[in-house]
Amino acid sequence: MLDDPIKYGLLAALAIALLIAAFTDLKSRRIANWLNASIALGAPLFWWASDMTLLPSGDSWLEPTSVVIQIALATVTFFALSILFALRAMGGGDVKLLTALALWISPIIYAKLLIMMALLGGVLTLGFGAWHVMKRQKDKIAIPYGVAIALAGLWAISSFYIPASATAALAG
Repeated sequence: MLDDPIKYGLLAALAIALLIAAFTDLKSRRIANWLNASIALGAPLFWWASDMTLLPSGDSWLEPTSVVIQIALATVTFFALSILFALRAMGGGDVKLLTALALWISPIIYAKLLIMMALLGGVLTLGFGAWHVMKRQKDKIAIPYGVAIALAGLWAISSFYIPASATAALAG
């Protein structure tokens, strides 16, 4: 199919952006606004390359073929995570990164991404906690949760989007 190289290119760009987010969060505990904006602004190109319709079909409101569903998922994500940000339970860059990812990932796969992110975040927290204890530091532990978000995003891309695109290309 003609659009497969475009989709692969966009997914590769998303993967690179996630790696940059993980690296910068690990290094400086910050995820740049320009990076989150780039991820969010790349989503409409992905919608176009994926032949998404504007409105959902009557079959299912959870199908990954509707721009409205993706925007609704991102909106719900932003407002829910803004509460966690206000409670100081999550960083602003993490909120923006998950919101930008919600524009790319279908709702069912996004739910799986969140579960994987929580599991990876738990491992990350245990690792940083152990490191903190070994260093005998008394200050508050700063967990670079963007690493868990990025790894979960990479997992979702490699598990659900690349195989689906490759299978469609082979069948077509």
